[in-house]
Amino acid sequence: MSIDFERLHAIFFEESFEGLDALEAGLLNLDAGDRDPETLNAIFRAAHSIKGGAGTFGFEDVANVTHALETLLDQLREGEREVSAELITALLESVDGLRELLTIAKNGEDADPAFVNGLREAFEKLLGDGAAAVATSQEATETTSAEAAGNAAPEGAAQGWDIHFQPHEHMFMTGNDPLRILLELQRVGDTVIQALSERLPSLGEIDPEKAYLGWKIRLQGEICEEAVREIFAWVEDDCDLSITPLQDAETEAADEEANQDKAAPAQQKASNKPTPVKTKSGSGESSIRVSVDKVDSLINLVGELVITQAMLKQMSSELDPSHHEQMVAGLENLERNTRELQEAVMSVRMLPMQFVFSRFPRVVRDAAGKLSKQVNLQTEGEGTELDKGVIEKITDPLTHIVRNAVDHGIESPEARKAAGKNECGQIKLKAAHQGGHIVIEVSDDGGGLNREKIIASARKNGIEVDDNISDEDAYQLIFAPGLSTAAEVTDLSGRGVGMDVVRKNILGLGGQVHVTSTPGQGSTVSIRLPLTLAILDGMSVKVGNDIFIVPLNYIIESLQPEEANIKTITGTQRVIHVRGEYLPLVSLHSVYSTAAANDDNRLVVLLENDGRKLAVEVDELLGQQQVVIKNLENNYRRVHGVAGATILGDGRVALIVDVPALTEVAPKAA
Repeated sequence: MSIDFERLHAIFFEESFEGLDALEAGLLNLDAGDRDPETLNAIFRAAHSIKGGAGTFGFEDVANVTHALETLLDQLREGEREVSAELITALLESVDGLRELLTIAKNGEDADPAFVNGLREAFEKLLGDGAAAVATSQEATETTSAEAAGNAAPEGAAQGWDIHFQPHEHMFMTGNDPLRILLELQRVGDTVIQALSERLPSLGEIDPEKAYLGWKIRLQGEICEEAVREIFAWVEDDCDLSITPLQDAETEAADEEANQDKAAPAQQKASNKPTPVKTKSGSGESSIRVSVDKVDSLINLVGELVITQAMLKQMSSELDPSHHEQMVAGLENLERNTRELQEAVMSVRMLPMQFVFSRFPRVVRDAAGKLSKQVNLQTEGEGTELDKGVIEKITDPLTHIVRNAVDHGIESPEARKAAGKNECGQIKLKAAHQGGHIVIEVSDDGGGLNREKIIASARKNGIEVDDNISDEDAYQLIFAPGLSTAAEVTDLSGRGVGMDVVRKNILGLGGQVHVTSTPGQGSTVSIRLPLTLAILDGMSVKVGNDIFIVPLNYIIESLQPEEANIKTITGTQRVIHVRGEYLPLVSLHSVYSTAAANDDNRLVVLLENDGRKLAVEVDELLGQQQVVIKNLENNYRRVHGVAGATILGDGRVALIVDVPALTEVAPKAA
C-alpha cells in the first residue's frame, strides 16, 4: 500500500492558503488596534503551521521564508517589537509573496531565485531593524537587569523540560513527520532523546504507513512552555503529549531511589513533581474535506433522482387512488424525501459570505493607503450562505465595486472635513436573503454620484441620453462601456473599464445590479443573485408544441392583451401599451422558430432585466415549478437565447429562456 502524496500535497496547499487568509486577517486586526494576545498567537500559529508543512514536504523556499516571518511574529508576540502601520504593510506584502511561492509550488514550478532572495532580503532588513531597536532597549535596561536578582529565567520559563511524545498511528497519513518535530526541538535547546519502542510490532506485522515509535525527550535550556508547545502545534491532535519542567538533580535522585523500592509503590512518584499536562488528542473530526468534483457529481445524481421522481408522479396521476392507495402514499413519501435530499445536498455547496467579505479589509486598506484616504469597512450578514460557484464568480465584481467606492465614492480627509463629515469614510458590505435570492449591497457615505457628469460623459461616448432621464436610469449609465467621470487616471480606476464587465458578469449569473445615490451623502450598489446555479424557479410556458422555462426572477406579470394595445412601428417592430408604457413585444415563436402562434389565445409575459422591460408572447402558461439546470454548452453547444435545459416529468427536454440575451437584442421601448 503506497502513500498518496498527491492527495497529501493537495491537503497541505489547501490548508496553507487558508492559513495565509487567517494570517492576513489577523494582521489587519492588529492594524485596526486589536492587541489581544490571542490574536498574536493565532497569527503565529498560522505561520508556524505553514512552515511545518512546507518543511515536511520539502518546499524549502516556503519553509525558509515562513521561518523568517515566524521570527518577526515571535518578536511581536514577545513584545520585542512595536506594532506599526509600516510593519503591518511589510508583513502583508510578505504574505502576498508567500502566497505566490505557494502557488508556484502547487503548480510544480520552480520559483525565480531573484524573487526568493528578494523576500529573504526584505525579512533580513526587517529583522535587522528590529535587532537594532531591541539592542537599544537592552542597553537602556542593562544596569537595572544586573541589579536584579541574578540571571532570572524569563517568565514562564524553566531550566528545561521532560517531554513524552507518542504519535498516533495515523500521523504519517496527515503529512506529518515526528522527526521534524525532534529537529525543531534541537534548534531551541540541548536535547537528549530516547526512542520508546513498546508499541513496535514484530517485523512481519509492521505497516510502513503507521507510526509506532514514541519519544522521551529531555530539553535543556531556559525556554518558556508556550514556545515548546508551539513546536507541537502542528500535530497536537495527532499525538499524546506531556510536557513537565525538568527536575533538579536532588529530585531526580529521589525519584530513582523511589523507583527501586518495589515494596513501597506509593513512593514511586516524588511528591513535588508536577502532574503532566496532556494536550487534547483527536477524538474525531467535526468536518471532512471532500473534492468539489465529488459534490458536483452527487448534485447531478440527485438532479436525476428529482427528474425520475417527477416522472413517477406524472404517471401516478393517471392511477385511481382508491385502487392504488399504498402506491400513491409511497410516491408522496418519495417526493417529500427527494425534496429534502435535494435541499440537503445543495446545502453542501453553500458557503457563508464571510469567504468573500474576509478579503475586503485588505482591499480597502491598500486602496485607501494609495489614495491617502481614511476608510473604515463594516460588514453585515457574513453568515448568509451562497452557492460556492456563485461566490467564486461574484468575488471579482465585488472587488471592483469596493475599490470604486474607495476611489470615487469616499472623499479626501480634507474634503470630508470641509463638508462637516468625519475625516474617516465608511464603506458597508451587507448580505441578506430575500426569497430565493441573495442581495449584496456596497454602500459608502461619500459624495454621491454626479448626475450631470455621468450624462455628459455618456454623451461624449456616443450614448444618446434624454434630458428628462430619471435619476435611476442616469446612474445605470456608469455601467456603460468606456464611461468614466474621474478627473484623473489612477492605478485603481479612471480609464472607463471595469464597471461594464462587472454588470456583464453579474447578468451572466442570472443576477441584477442597481445603483442609488444621494448627493453629498453617498451611494449604494445593490446586487441581486440566485442562491445557486444548479436549481431554478421558473414558469413553464407552451410555445407551439414546445415547452420553455422562463426564470421567475425576471417575470413582472402575465396578461392577456387587447388587440388595441398592440401597435406596429417601423414596419415590423411591435410594441404593447401597458400602464402608460410602450414595451417591445417579441414572439417566442419567431425567436425559437416554433410552430405559428394562435393569435386568438395568445398571452403576454412581461419581463424585466437590468432596468429594461420586454414583453414576450406565449401560447399557454403551464405553471410554476423548480427545475434542475443542465448545461447545454457542455452537452451540445452554445445556442443564442438559451440559458440551459432541463428534463420535465414526462421525459421531454425543455429549454430555459435566456432573458438577458432577449432584452439585449430587443429594441428599446418607444
